[in-house]
Amino acid sequence: MPTLRPRSGRFNPLVVALTYDGLCAFEFACTAEVFGLPRPELGAGWYRFETCSHGGRRISGQYGSSMSVGGGLELLHKAGTIVIPGWQGVDVPVPRAIVDALRSAHARRARLLSICSGSFVLAATGLLDGKRATTHWRYSEKLQRSYPQVRVDPDVLYVDEGQILTSAGSAAGIDLCLHLIRRDFGAEIANQVARRLVIPPHRDGGQAQFLDSPVDRRERGPLSVVLERVQRRIQQPVTISDMARWASMSERTFMRRFRATTGMTPGEWITRQRIELAKDLLERSSLAIDQVAARSGLGTAMTLRHHFRRRIGLSPMEYRKRFSILGVRGLENAKSTVS
Repeated sequence: MPTLRPRSGRFNPLVVALTYDGLCAFEFACTAEVFGLPRPELGAGWYRFETCSHGGRRISGQYGSSMSVGGGLELLHKAGTIVIPGWQGVDVPVPRAIVDALRSAHARRARLLSICSGSFVLAATGLLDGKRATTHWRYSEKLQRSYPQVRVDPDVLYVDEGQILTSAGSAAGIDLCLHLIRRDFGAEIANQVARRLVIPPHRDGGQAQFLDSPVDRRERGPLSVVLERVQRRIQQPVTISDMARWASMSERTFMRRFRATTGMTPGEWITRQRIELAKDLLERSSLAIDQVAARSGLGTAMTLRHHFRRRIGLSPMEYRKRFSILGVRGLENAKSTVS
């Protein structure tokens, strides 16, 4: 049987889910399905999965469920990754013992991952202060008001701040879990897990990490036609005047309708679509960086690098090394003109 080779030499495979009374069933199930299901087809070295609760008590979950757990908060001292799959409620205080255990785990370099309202638990520890974080869109304003030192971003599926990772509501937790697999074992392994889950390895045409909220696919009519037309010719210059004409609207009406539907201006939306295409090309091809810039409509390698640094925090080459499905050999053969 082959052995999985983690990308980091300090990899700790133990994933511990923090459970609680009122456990969010879907969020917990996502965590258990990704990290707790044996995957012999991938070889030895997969994650080990445990559950814990405050005091090691049996917990009651949603829908009349109840569950025994593997132990108390002492399990967090051994974990390489701790997952907080939601929380009892956004106004429910976090017990001091949990706060202290999470802070201690963070000091030992454990990774802390939250799904949906679990971000409120991380915020209560103070570990999110000064960092980007996200949560379910219903709770984003509440999180920002309650913890003003946190840089809440409501427009992404999840945020990776290195040692601390947060995701939006429910299914975005799966995206974040797959991202963590990609970080630990590479894109090929993450894609295999996604296939077994019968879900896309990344959504909306690009890597799920740093993915901005997609356009509402239920939108139909003139605006939908315009969005599809822009995507088909994403390499070409497009003006607001062009888009308004295609939608048979005045520019003012078009701008108002566009922002109401997408939550952003046409220029912002086009740039994000081009970045998503660039990410896909970096993941799936060995094109040189200037070629990726041209094919994605961003024009030059300098412009591509600017947008990646500003929006993603990585250079195009750093992104490629982290997420390429070609593997190390493919990257060595890729001729890139800009790092």
